[in-house]
Amino acid sequence: KAEPFTQNMICCPSILAGMSREMRTQMNAIVAFSFLLNKKEYSDKEREEFSNQIYSSCEQIISLFDNFLDSAIIDTGNSKIESEICNMDDFFNDLFSEFREIVNKKRFRDVILMSESQTFISPECLIDLSRFTRVIRNLFQIALSNTKSGYIKVGYYFRDDKLTFCILDTGQGYLKCKEFLQSQDISQSLTRFNDTFTAVNMALTRKLVQMLNGSIWIECNGLTGSAIYCSIPVTAAANIENPVNKFSNTM
Repeated sequence: KAEPFTQNMICCPSILAGMSREMRTQMNAIVAFSFLLNKKEYSDKEREEFSNQIYSSCEQIISLFDNFLDSAIIDTGNSKIESEICNMDDFFNDLFSEFREIVNKKRFRDVILMSESQTFISPECLIDLSRFTRVIRNLFQIALSNTKSGYIKVGYYFRDDKLTFCILDTGQGYLKCKEFLQSQDISQSLTRFNDTFTAVNMALTRKLVQMLNGSIWIECNGLTGSAIYCSIPVTAAANIENPVNKFSNTM
């Protein structure tokens, strides 16, 4: 399991240099595809692909800066837990629907999304929903960026007053994700795997899990795929009457 993560990302030259390179790369892509988009000799199908590439580059830039800035805010000590009562079935159904919409985009046509859940009859819990949602979205984006074809499987279960979320993929990112998840020196890890997006994403995820008093760990799925698990303690709402679990699968 991951050890406590204390490195301040603002003071990490490798992260800042990597963000600068990533920013220039994505901006160059936006400029290039915008130029091609104005060329009349390209078909509507090609123009649509150019637009998708521009949108993807914008998403990468926004995600990178959001994760970096949120990580920096946590480093300042100005973040506090804000718990609320949530129906976990409804929460995960909405979130998995969001993931299906993403995977249904043309650029992910070779990826299949599967979901699996083990739930309470009335799964209402007290949880910091905003931060836990951020953890799950970050892990999903990491899995999606490493999986060009195959499947991504998401699921969750309750056990011993803990909520565990898991995401498995058949991608190529196990060694890289393991390195960034367990590393205590981002600079050293970036010399092995030059992927600033995953480094920043995983760093924020680790800090959020620690804020939630949880744990996160990674296992190998197949030859090169990843299986990442995140477990956090939760308090059941007072109206939960039957703790017997029911099992359901959806695909």
